[in-house]
Amino acid sequence: MKYGFDNEKYLKIQSERIRERIGKFGDKLYMEFGGKLFDDYHASRVLPGFQPDSKFHMLESLSDCCEIVIVISAIDIEKSKVRSDLGISYDMDVLRLRGEFETRGFLVNSVVITHYNGQASADAYRHRLEGMGIRTYYHYTIEGYPQNVSLIDSDEGFGKNDYVETTRPLVIVTAPGPGSGKMAVCLSQLYQENKRGIKAGYAKFETFPVWNLPLKHPVNLAYEAATADLKDVNMIDPFHLEAYGETAVNYNRDIEIFPVLNAIFEGIYGENPYKSPTDMGVNMIGYCLKDDEVCREAANNEIIRRYYNSLNRLADGDCTETEVNTMALILKRAGLTTDYRRTTLAARERKAQSGEDAAALELSDGTIITGESGNLLGPSAAVLLNSLKHLAGIPHGVKLISQKMINPIQKTKVEYLHGRNPRLHTDEVLVAVSMSSTMDENCEKALSMLPLLNGCQMHCTVKLSDVDSKIFRKLGVGLTCDPVTGNKEPV
Repeated sequence: MKYGFDNEKYLKIQSERIRERIGKFGDKLYMEFGGKLFDDYHASRVLPGFQPDSKFHMLESLSDCCEIVIVISAIDIEKSKVRSDLGISYDMDVLRLRGEFETRGFLVNSVVITHYNGQASADAYRHRLEGMGIRTYYHYTIEGYPQNVSLIDSDEGFGKNDYVETTRPLVIVTAPGPGSGKMAVCLSQLYQENKRGIKAGYAKFETFPVWNLPLKHPVNLAYEAATADLKDVNMIDPFHLEAYGETAVNYNRDIEIFPVLNAIFEGIYGENPYKSPTDMGVNMIGYCLKDDEVCREAANNEIIRRYYNSLNRLADGDCTETEVNTMALILKRAGLTTDYRRTTLAARERKAQSGEDAAALELSDGTIITGESGNLLGPSAAVLLNSLKHLAGIPHGVKLISQKMINPIQKTKVEYLHGRNPRLHTDEVLVAVSMSSTMDENCEKALSMLPLLNGCQMHCTVKLSDVDSKIFRKLGVGLTCDPVTGNKEPV
């Protein structure tokens, strides 16, 4: 895998920047933490070398002076909103996040339920949390938020909310997903702290867009692709340009809300400590790119991957044509077509030659490995085995899984589990190779090659099952699929 990002530098300078911002405000800093603290696979895909839990490790150096406040919206509780990447509801993710933090030595202060308006489901959730010994607070819906500044900056606005008691200089405010009310919690606490004579400040931590990369840099365009469903658009920050004569990239929601935030800050402090939305941020990620070309290539692949994902979502009825059209426009702005991915061309060529569904995987050295559907394997399992054999130097004709082992697996799938297709999934293939590895040196060698697939790109001419897609995701393979259903892939 080629690396374009200096992770060690990032851990160092990002924590230094946050400490610097704490010092600017003195007593306390409320830091709104956007994006994912754990499992940030988007960042690791567009910035090769960025570790999925880098932000968490960065915070570990600050653990002695920080505490965590987790925010969840009463609206999301009522709707049982689910994190699509993890498949769990937001209310369950709050407990997951709390457990992750506490396991790693962080102080989790409390949970704040925002947008509260008497919802019975929120009351039940609070009762459950308090039964577990978790301090829980309500922050209420404020009529006209965020434009009604006179009401917001009053005892009937922020002053009506429960005051969240904190003890450490840095308070990290995080949430399961967007729209939870993290910023409002931070601002409410500034109001409450100011009333109590405590000097407190606010900062915003967002990984993307990267403020000091060009507007049309693929890394920033990849962020737009990732948030197409939210209709986020990257923009030049006009406030930053006016204040400093410096071009900085931010996104539309932060720019649009800044005049309102300016008024809220003036209501709390008498003045706004920040001249632009970019000023509020502490993101240092743009200083840590060590190979711009590697990051550009990775981000281009991510844009195309997101485009294919939208096409597949449309085919499944999970999104509208508007999202696909938005993705197509981003693709055009990036100067890309799907042919940018060598794997796309190779997979379609293999299918044209054989007449069977096919897959292609590009190894780190540029070698393209292909596979197609057969009697025993679908194209995804075939290309996986072919890639491992190539990396291990095993001749193509050597069978890693014996017919004797495959037969009982197929019998179980069809006769006992009532499957419609006897072909093996990738997870079943890997289990079979693992079982054989105790007796077969080739199987052992092939399995040891799995880490080398991290960062590789792959395309399949047919939609893969969730099982197969998850396997490649766990292996770190950037997967795209044509939005068609084939009859050769296992289900």
